[in-house]
Amino acid sequence: MAKKARELVDKVYKLTSEDKFNRDFVLKDQIRRAAISVMSNIAEGYARQTNREFIQFLYIARGYASETKSQL
Repeated sequence: MAKKARELVDKVYKLTSEDKFNRDFVLKDQIRRAAISVMSNIAEGYARQTNREFIQFLYIARGYASETKSQL
């Protein structure tokens, strides 16, 4: 799961480095931050060491993944 989140961040950074995103700095930054939040929430949930909290952070990560998808 964490590996897929890292791949998402890498792909988002690569995609948002293209010319069509260079004109919209706010959107570019927001997409990147949302993608990073996916990865960060998975890591934070895992670090909590309880299934209940991990699941809660996975739901948050899913929300950021949806945000990233929508903005792309």
